[in-house]
Amino acid sequence: MSNAVALKPALLVTAADLAPQALALLTDFEIVYAGKTPTDEDIVALCKAHNPEAIIVRYGKVGAAAMDAAPALRVISKHGSGTDTIDKVAAQARHIEVRAAVGANAAAVAEQALALLLACAKSVPKLNARMQAGFWDKATHKSVELAGRTVGLIGLGAIGQRFARMALAMDMRVIGFDPFAKSLPAGIEAVDLATLWRESDAISLHCPLTDDNRGLLNAETLAQCKRGVIVVNTARGGLIDEAALLAAVRSGQVGSAGLDSFAVEPMTAGHPFQGEERIILSPHIGGVTADAFVKMGVGAAENVLSVLHA
Repeated sequence: MSNAVALKPALLVTAADLAPQALALLTDFEIVYAGKTPTDEDIVALCKAHNPEAIIVRYGKVGAAAMDAAPALRVISKHGSGTDTIDKVAAQARHIEVRAAVGANAAAVAEQALALLLACAKSVPKLNARMQAGFWDKATHKSVELAGRTVGLIGLGAIGQRFARMALAMDMRVIGFDPFAKSLPAGIEAVDLATLWRESDAISLHCPLTDDNRGLLNAETLAQCKRGVIVVNTARGGLIDEAALLAAVRSGQVGSAGLDSFAVEPMTAGHPFQGEERIILSPHIGGVTADAFVKMGVGAAENVLSVLHA
């Protein structure tokens, strides 16, 4: 009689942790963590060492080399909604399913976008810094009133639509562009990009990054916007030509920008945005709340199980 114990299949998490509620769904797997900031090479090495059946992607990228290093791999599940860090073409060629926890972080990201919009319109960081330094600018400062203004949303999925509801509650006019949105709730006017650039007092990005929309906000498109437009990005940094945005902020064409994602992450010391008074920065934490951490983890785990148990 054999004493051999069947080994659990491996599941690689490209992070240092996963919500306990997600782990409770994954007791049939040997969980392997890649650490807080895994490189592409780290992920490939772990795939070679453990040959996982599934990968839950939080940080880093999963490309063809990682997939080839894990012949048992059947599903790559994103801890969130954006799958641009997964080579979907390579996955399809290898019959590996790619899933996303769509909507799991919608509330968190939409709230961050609204926070950045309000911070820009009301000069929150600047006034705080002035107050901390002993100034009282009541007689000289005027903020922007958002009621009655037009916000243009690019991307009208779960996050964009949730943001739209909050903007409508503030009596803003909401226009939006999304070629993939099949039906929109009342209150959102579908427009083309030319109209969105021309009519928006504020623009908020809520779309995935693709080869077609990389650098969507650039010198040409920003020049088509209203002078003083507010730009908010809680989606992907690659949607914006950062040099063009910086120039537009400095010229006054863009009144202010609230950014939660960047072309290269993490941002390092010396980035041109640092020290710009009218650019408000946050370290891609729109989806990072205690609630969203659980929702995204559970969603990612459920997606793994739905593929492997199909």
